[in-house]
Amino acid sequence: MIVGNFLDIQSEVQDALSEGRAVVALESTIISHGMPWPDNLACAQRLEGIVRERGAVPATIALHNGKIKIGLNGDDLEALARSGKSVRKVSRRDFAAVLAGGTWGATTVAATMMAAQAAGIRLFATGGIGGVHRGAEDDFDVSADLMELGRTNVAVVCAGAKSILDLPKTLEVLETQGVPIWGWQCDTFPSFFTQSSGLTIEDRFDDLSALASCVQAHFSMGGNGGALIANPVPSEKALDKADEARWIEKALADAALAGVTGKAATPYLLGKLVELSGGRTLEANLALVENNVDLAARLAVTMASSGSLSR
Repeated sequence: MIVGNFLDIQSEVQDALSEGRAVVALESTIISHGMPWPDNLACAQRLEGIVRERGAVPATIALHNGKIKIGLNGDDLEALARSGKSVRKVSRRDFAAVLAGGTWGATTVAATMMAAQAAGIRLFATGGIGGVHRGAEDDFDVSADLMELGRTNVAVVCAGAKSILDLPKTLEVLETQGVPIWGWQCDTFPSFFTQSSGLTIEDRFDDLSALASCVQAHFSMGGNGGALIANPVPSEKALDKADEARWIEKALADAALAGVTGKAATPYLLGKLVELSGGRTLEANLALVENNVDLAARLAVTMASSGSLSR
Protein backbone atom coordinates (compact mmCIF):
# COMPACT_ATOMS: atom_id res chain seq x y z
CA MET A 1 0.00 0.00 0.00
CA ILE A 2 1.36 3.40 -1.03
CA VAL A 3 1.46 5.89 1.84
CA GLY A 4 0.10 9.38 1.34
CA ASN A 5 3.31 11.37 1.59
CA PHE A 6 4.40 9.98 -1.78
CA LEU A 7 1.20 11.14 -3.49
CA ASP A 8 0.84 14.45 -5.31
CA ILE A 9 -2.85 14.64 -6.19
CA GLN A 10 -3.78 17.40 -8.61
CA SER A 11 -6.29 19.79 -7.01
CA GLU A 12 -8.95 19.15 -9.67
CA VAL A 13 -8.70 15.42 -9.07
CA GLN A 14 -8.68 15.82 -5.28
CA ASP A 15 -11.78 18.02 -5.36
CA ALA A 16 -13.65 15.52 -7.52
CA LEU A 17 -12.71 12.63 -5.26
CA SER A 18 -13.69 14.52 -2.10
CA GLU A 19 -17.07 15.36 -3.62
CA GLY A 20 -17.76 11.84 -4.93
CA ARG A 21 -17.62 12.93 -8.57
CA ALA A 22 -16.45 10.77 -11.46
CA VAL A 23 -12.69 10.30 -11.93
CA VAL A 24 -10.95 8.02 -14.43
CA ALA A 25 -7.31 6.98 -14.04
CA LEU A 26 -5.13 6.85 -17.17
CA GLU A 27 -1.72 5.24 -17.54
CA SER A 28 1.36 7.04 -18.85
CA THR A 29 3.34 4.36 -20.70
CA ILE A 30 1.12 5.02 -23.71
CA ILE A 31 2.62 8.52 -23.69
CA SER A 32 6.25 7.54 -23.16
CA HIS A 33 6.42 4.28 -25.10
CA GLY A 34 3.24 4.06 -27.15
CA MET A 35 4.13 6.38 -30.02
CA PRO A 36 6.63 9.07 -31.00
CA TRP A 37 6.54 12.80 -30.31
CA PRO A 38 4.31 14.74 -31.00
CA ASP A 39 1.69 12.06 -31.69
CA ASN A 40 1.99 10.85 -28.11
CA LEU A 41 1.10 14.26 -26.71
CA ALA A 42 -1.88 14.58 -29.05
CA CYS A 43 -3.07 11.13 -27.95
CA ALA A 44 -2.76 11.98 -24.24
CA GLN A 45 -4.68 15.21 -24.75
CA ARG A 46 -7.36 13.42 -26.75
CA LEU A 47 -7.86 10.76 -24.06
CA GLU A 48 -8.18 13.36 -21.32
CA GLY A 49 -10.58 15.27 -23.57
CA ILE A 50 -12.84 12.22 -23.97
CA VAL A 51 -13.06 11.86 -20.18
CA ARG A 52 -14.04 15.52 -19.81
CA GLU A 53 -16.58 15.32 -22.64
CA ARG A 54 -18.38 12.60 -20.70
CA GLY A 55 -18.48 14.69 -17.52
CA ALA A 56 -15.66 13.01 -15.59
CA VAL A 57 -12.21 14.17 -14.46
CA PRO A 58 -9.09 12.56 -15.99
CA ALA A 59 -6.21 11.53 -13.74
CA THR A 60 -3.18 10.62 -15.84
CA ILE A 61 -0.66 9.01 -13.49
CA ALA A 62 3.14 9.24 -13.63
CA LEU A 63 6.15 9.63 -11.32
CA HIS A 64 8.26 12.79 -11.12
CA ASN A 65 10.42 14.62 -8.58
CA GLY A 66 10.04 11.85 -6.02
CA LYS A 67 6.24 11.91 -6.12
CA ILE A 68 3.46 9.84 -7.65
CA LYS A 69 1.49 12.41 -9.58
CA ILE A 70 -2.23 11.71 -9.71
CA GLY A 71 -3.23 14.00 -12.56
CA LEU A 72 -0.85 15.85 -14.87
CA ASN A 73 -1.13 19.45 -16.02
CA GLY A 74 -0.39 20.55 -19.58
CA ASP A 75 3.30 21.19 -18.92
CA ASP A 76 3.67 17.77 -17.28
CA LEU A 77 2.04 16.01 -20.23
CA GLU A 78 4.32 17.77 -22.69
CA ALA A 79 7.49 17.11 -20.65
CA LEU A 80 6.67 13.41 -20.36
CA ALA A 81 5.78 13.16 -24.05
CA ARG A 82 9.01 14.89 -25.13
CA SER A 83 11.07 12.54 -22.92
CA GLY A 84 9.60 9.54 -24.72
CA LYS A 85 11.29 6.17 -24.41
CA SER A 86 14.08 7.54 -22.21
CA VAL A 87 11.51 7.43 -19.40
CA ARG A 88 11.58 4.28 -17.28
CA LYS A 89 8.52 2.06 -17.36
CA VAL A 90 7.31 1.61 -13.78
CA SER A 91 5.64 -1.50 -12.41
CA ARG A 92 5.24 -2.45 -8.73
CA ARG A 93 8.92 -3.33 -8.28
CA ASP A 94 10.19 -0.05 -9.78
CA PHE A 95 8.49 2.54 -7.57
CA ALA A 96 11.20 2.93 -4.93
CA ALA A 97 14.12 3.35 -7.34
CA VAL A 98 12.32 5.90 -9.54
CA LEU A 99 10.93 7.86 -6.59
CA ALA A 100 14.35 7.96 -4.95
CA GLY A 101 15.97 9.10 -8.19
CA GLY A 102 13.44 11.87 -8.74
CA THR A 103 13.20 11.18 -12.47
CA TRP A 104 10.17 10.74 -14.69
CA GLY A 105 8.54 7.31 -14.52
CA ALA A 106 5.72 6.10 -16.75
CA THR A 107 3.20 3.79 -15.12
CA THR A 108 2.22 0.40 -16.51
CA VAL A 109 -1.18 -1.16 -15.85
CA ALA A 110 0.04 -2.63 -12.55
CA ALA A 111 1.60 0.61 -11.33
CA THR A 112 -1.39 2.71 -12.41
CA MET A 113 -3.70 0.40 -10.47
CA MET A 114 -1.58 0.73 -7.33
CA ALA A 115 -1.48 4.52 -7.54
CA ALA A 116 -5.17 4.80 -8.37
CA GLN A 117 -6.15 2.72 -5.36
CA ALA A 118 -3.93 4.82 -3.10
CA ALA A 119 -5.67 7.97 -4.34
CA GLY A 120 -9.16 6.48 -4.03
CA ILE A 121 -9.89 6.10 -7.76
CA ARG A 122 -12.01 3.09 -8.65
CA LEU A 123 -11.91 3.08 -12.47
CA PHE A 124 -8.96 2.91 -14.83
CA ALA A 125 -8.97 2.78 -18.65
CA THR A 126 -6.14 1.33 -20.71
CA GLY A 127 -5.64 -0.35 -24.08
CA GLY A 128 -4.95 -3.95 -23.19
CA ILE A 129 -3.50 -5.63 -20.12
CA GLY A 130 -0.29 -7.64 -20.06
CA GLY A 131 -0.52 -11.37 -19.55
CA VAL A 132 1.22 -14.69 -19.98
CA HIS A 133 3.74 -14.51 -22.81
CA ARG A 134 3.97 -17.26 -25.37
CA GLY A 135 6.57 -19.77 -24.24
CA ALA A 136 6.14 -18.81 -20.57
CA GLU A 137 6.34 -22.49 -19.64
CA ASP A 138 10.05 -22.17 -20.43
CA ASP A 139 10.96 -18.61 -19.40
CA PHE A 140 8.19 -17.84 -16.83
CA ASP A 141 7.47 -14.49 -18.53
CA VAL A 142 4.18 -13.46 -16.91
CA SER A 143 3.12 -9.82 -16.62
CA ALA A 144 2.84 -8.27 -13.17
CA ASP A 145 -0.50 -6.86 -14.36
CA LEU A 146 -2.15 -10.21 -13.61
CA MET A 147 -0.90 -10.35 -10.03
CA GLU A 148 -1.93 -6.73 -9.47
CA LEU A 149 -5.44 -7.43 -10.69
CA GLY A 150 -5.67 -10.11 -8.03
CA ARG A 151 -4.87 -7.80 -5.12
CA THR A 152 -5.64 -4.17 -6.01
CA ASN A 153 -9.18 -2.80 -5.78
CA VAL A 154 -9.50 -1.07 -9.14
CA ALA A 155 -11.72 -1.95 -12.11
CA VAL A 156 -9.84 -1.90 -15.42
CA VAL A 157 -11.56 -1.22 -18.74
CA CYS A 158 -9.57 -2.78 -21.58
CA ALA A 159 -9.82 -4.46 -24.97
CA GLY A 160 -8.72 -7.73 -23.43
CA ALA A 161 -5.06 -8.71 -23.30
CA LYS A 162 -2.55 -7.92 -26.02
CA SER A 163 -2.89 -10.49 -28.80
CA ILE A 164 0.87 -11.15 -28.88
CA LEU A 165 0.30 -13.08 -25.63
CA ASP A 166 -0.93 -16.56 -24.77
CA LEU A 167 -4.57 -15.67 -24.13
CA PRO A 168 -5.84 -19.04 -22.80
CA LYS A 169 -3.06 -19.13 -20.19
CA THR A 170 -3.69 -15.46 -19.36
CA LEU A 171 -7.32 -16.24 -18.56
CA GLU A 172 -6.28 -19.23 -16.47
CA VAL A 173 -4.03 -17.02 -14.33
CA LEU A 174 -6.79 -14.43 -13.94
CA GLU A 175 -9.15 -17.16 -12.78
CA THR A 176 -6.58 -18.41 -10.27
CA GLN A 177 -6.18 -14.84 -8.98
CA GLY A 178 -9.96 -14.60 -8.53
CA VAL A 179 -10.36 -11.73 -11.01
CA PRO A 180 -13.87 -11.39 -12.47
CA ILE A 181 -14.13 -10.61 -16.19
CA TRP A 182 -17.22 -8.75 -17.32
CA GLY A 183 -17.90 -8.43 -21.02
CA TRP A 184 -19.34 -5.13 -22.24
CA GLN A 185 -21.71 -6.13 -25.05
CA CYS A 186 -19.63 -9.23 -25.79
CA ASP A 187 -19.73 -12.94 -24.92
CA THR A 188 -16.08 -13.72 -25.64
CA PHE A 189 -12.81 -12.25 -24.45
CA PRO A 190 -11.56 -9.59 -26.88
CA SER A 191 -8.20 -10.10 -28.56
CA PHE A 192 -6.97 -6.50 -28.59
CA PHE A 193 -6.75 -5.85 -32.37
CA THR A 194 -9.65 -8.24 -33.09
CA GLN A 195 -13.05 -8.35 -31.40
CA SER A 196 -12.95 -11.93 -30.20
CA SER A 197 -10.39 -14.51 -29.10
CA GLY A 198 -13.07 -17.20 -29.13
CA LEU A 199 -12.64 -17.64 -25.36
CA THR A 200 -15.95 -17.44 -23.53
CA ILE A 201 -16.83 -14.80 -20.93
CA GLU A 202 -19.45 -15.92 -18.42
CA ASP A 203 -20.85 -12.49 -17.52
CA ARG A 204 -22.11 -10.14 -20.23
CA PHE A 205 -23.51 -6.65 -19.67
CA ASP A 206 -25.48 -4.56 -22.17
CA ASP A 207 -26.81 -1.97 -19.71
CA LEU A 208 -24.50 0.58 -18.11
CA SER A 209 -26.48 0.81 -14.88
CA ALA A 210 -26.33 -2.97 -14.45
CA LEU A 211 -22.57 -2.94 -14.99
CA ALA A 212 -22.18 -0.07 -12.50
CA SER A 213 -24.16 -2.05 -9.92
CA CYS A 214 -21.91 -5.06 -10.46
CA VAL A 215 -18.76 -2.98 -10.01
CA GLN A 216 -20.14 -1.44 -6.84
CA ALA A 217 -21.16 -4.84 -5.46
CA HIS A 218 -17.67 -6.15 -6.09
CA PHE A 219 -15.99 -3.30 -4.22
CA SER A 220 -18.58 -3.26 -1.43
CA MET A 221 -17.41 -6.73 -0.45
CA GLY A 222 -14.09 -5.15 0.63
CA GLY A 223 -10.52 -6.26 -0.05
CA ASN A 224 -11.64 -8.26 -3.02
CA GLY A 225 -9.01 -7.38 -5.62
CA GLY A 226 -9.58 -5.87 -9.03
CA ALA A 227 -11.93 -6.58 -11.91
CA LEU A 228 -11.62 -6.60 -15.68
CA ILE A 229 -14.19 -4.98 -17.97
CA ALA A 230 -13.64 -6.32 -21.48
CA ASN A 231 -14.59 -3.89 -24.24
CA PRO A 232 -13.85 -5.01 -27.82
CA VAL A 233 -12.12 -2.82 -30.39
CA PRO A 234 -14.70 -0.97 -32.54
CA SER A 235 -15.71 -3.17 -35.47
CA GLU A 236 -14.67 -0.64 -38.11
CA LYS A 237 -11.06 -0.73 -36.84
CA ALA A 238 -10.83 -4.44 -35.98
CA LEU A 239 -8.22 -6.42 -37.90
CA ASP A 240 -8.67 -9.60 -39.88
CA LYS A 241 -7.70 -12.58 -37.72
CA ALA A 242 -5.62 -14.26 -40.41
CA ASP A 243 -3.65 -11.10 -41.12
CA GLU A 244 -3.11 -10.51 -37.40
CA ALA A 245 -1.88 -14.08 -36.83
CA ARG A 246 0.60 -13.81 -39.72
CA TRP A 247 1.99 -10.49 -38.52
CA ILE A 248 2.34 -11.74 -34.94
CA GLU A 249 4.27 -14.85 -36.00
CA LYS A 250 6.67 -12.71 -38.02
CA ALA A 251 7.10 -10.22 -35.17
CA LEU A 252 7.79 -13.03 -32.68
CA ALA A 253 10.36 -14.56 -35.01
CA ASP A 254 12.11 -11.20 -35.43
CA ALA A 255 12.14 -10.66 -31.65
CA ALA A 256 13.73 -14.07 -31.12
CA LEU A 257 16.44 -13.33 -33.69
CA ALA A 258 17.11 -9.94 -32.11
CA GLY A 259 17.26 -11.45 -28.61
CA VAL A 260 14.53 -9.13 -27.31
CA THR A 261 13.07 -10.39 -24.02
CA GLY A 262 11.52 -9.21 -20.76
CA LYS A 263 9.98 -5.75 -20.45
CA ALA A 264 11.43 -4.74 -23.83
CA ALA A 265 9.45 -7.44 -25.65
CA THR A 266 6.00 -5.85 -25.69
CA PRO A 267 7.00 -2.43 -27.12
CA TYR A 268 9.28 -4.16 -29.64
CA LEU A 269 6.53 -6.50 -30.82
CA LEU A 270 3.90 -3.77 -31.03
CA GLY A 271 6.32 -1.63 -33.03
CA LYS A 272 6.97 -4.52 -35.40
CA LEU A 273 3.24 -5.02 -35.87
CA VAL A 274 2.83 -1.38 -36.85
CA GLU A 275 5.55 -1.86 -39.46
CA LEU A 276 4.21 -5.16 -40.80
CA SER A 277 0.60 -3.97 -40.96
CA GLY A 278 1.39 -0.68 -42.66
CA GLY A 279 0.10 1.22 -39.64
CA ARG A 280 -3.21 -0.60 -39.30
CA THR A 281 -2.40 -1.96 -35.84
CA LEU A 282 -1.64 1.57 -34.62
CA GLU A 283 -4.98 2.79 -35.95
CA ALA A 284 -6.72 -0.08 -34.17
CA ASN A 285 -4.76 0.61 -30.98
CA LEU A 286 -5.78 4.26 -30.92
CA ALA A 287 -9.41 3.39 -31.64
CA LEU A 288 -9.65 0.79 -28.89
CA VAL A 289 -7.97 3.02 -26.29
CA GLU A 290 -10.38 5.87 -27.05
CA ASN A 291 -13.28 3.41 -26.90
CA ASN A 292 -12.14 2.12 -23.50
CA VAL A 293 -11.67 5.63 -22.08
CA ASP A 294 -15.14 6.59 -23.27
CA LEU A 295 -16.72 3.55 -21.59
CA ALA A 296 -14.79 4.09 -18.35
CA ALA A 297 -15.86 7.74 -18.20
CA ARG A 298 -19.52 6.89 -18.82
CA LEU A 299 -19.35 4.15 -16.20
CA ALA A 300 -17.71 6.49 -13.67
CA VAL A 301 -20.42 9.10 -14.21
CA THR A 302 -23.13 6.45 -13.81
CA MET A 303 -21.58 5.25 -10.56
CA ALA A 304 -21.14 8.80 -9.25
CA SER A 305 -24.78 9.62 -9.95
CA SER A 306 -25.80 6.79 -7.62
CA GLY A 307 -23.39 7.94 -4.92
CA SER A 308 -21.27 4.80 -5.19
CA LEU A 309 -18.01 6.69 -5.74
CA SER A 310 -18.15 8.61 -2.46
CA ARG A 311 -15.05 8.00 -0.36
